[in-house]
Amino acid sequence: MFAHLLPELSELFGPFNVFVYISFRTAGAVVTSLVLAFLLGPVVIRRLKLMNVGQVVREIGPETHLAKSGTPTMGGVIIILATTISTVLWARLDNAYTIVALVSLIWMGAIGFLDDYLKVVQGQTRGLIAQYKMIGQWSFGLALGTYLIWNPISGHPTTWTAVPFFADVAAVFSVPVFIVFTGVVVSGSSNAVNLTDGLDGLAAGLIAIASATIGIFAYVAGRVDTSQYLGFFYLPGAGELTIFALALSGAALGFLWFNAPPAEVFMGDTGSLALGGALGVMAILLKAEFLLVIVGGVFVLETLSVIVQRGWFKYTKWRFGLGRRVFRMAPVHHHFEKLGWSETTVVIRFWIVGVLFAMLAFSTLKIR
Repeated sequence: MFAHLLPELSELFGPFNVFVYISFRTAGAVVTSLVLAFLLGPVVIRRLKLMNVGQVVREIGPETHLAKSGTPTMGGVIIILATTISTVLWARLDNAYTIVALVSLIWMGAIGFLDDYLKVVQGQTRGLIAQYKMIGQWSFGLALGTYLIWNPISGHPTTWTAVPFFADVAAVFSVPVFIVFTGVVVSGSSNAVNLTDGLDGLAAGLIAIASATIGIFAYVAGRVDTSQYLGFFYLPGAGELTIFALALSGAALGFLWFNAPPAEVFMGDTGSLALGGALGVMAILLKAEFLLVIVGGVFVLETLSVIVQRGWFKYTKWRFGLGRRVFRMAPVHHHFEKLGWSETTVVIRFWIVGVLFAMLAFSTLKIR
């Protein structure tokens, strides 16, 4: 909104010209989403308590988690609202990158909201049937892939994607493979964040780190000088995605105020699916799908721990008649809890690992 209205008034009041600059509007978006999350938090939490929307804690989990039963969930609406409002205020709404990112956040949030609603309001333990959830995720991913094929927005062939550590090298997909690939990225990213959201503050902190990192790459991609110097795809208009990414990061930090141990509210699937889906979509738009594996390294490790645990259990049960486990509990953050680490220790150390992955991602701009 500001980007459309205020620059037009710069002839009357010169300082309004700053609203042309992405850097200024990004700073405004971060502050706005952070403040909105602070303001929305108490209101949403109070409403969730009145609705008796409390988290159901599994008895098979760590014993310390039983005390969390009844904590309000579905708090992801705080992040979604703060990010959406901030982006609408500060980003250009005639930019395809901005619109696609916003739609992904809202679409995935709606799937998560329905899942949470069925579980905690309707009392259906399983929530949204897994197949229906996957249909919702994949339908968006496939639709996005198809849209990008028919409506290229980057100036480069849609089926190309960057390869980290290699300058001016791209992986090239066929059209059908690319469309399926977008489905894999969107679904995989949203589910990875969902799996990681098992400790107070863990997913919110990691999303703040990862989204800010993606935002910086968007800024690089949107500038012809920096992108060419660093050997990254130049994507005209992608700079606007910086505003969305940093607004998301600010909203996640604002939510963290209420989600820090001991949490006053959980984001639920409403938040985790929305945030993970948005992260995956931003990577697709920036042709950085492989880079996302590094940026979201902790999410990848969490997901792999579940895959390895289930795979090994099934194999050993088939081979020896008795299932065996690699980890004491999966996802891997629970493994460390079982080893005796406190919840806060696990969360902070995983944040540190998340920052290290972000640094590794930045290094790909020079190590090539």
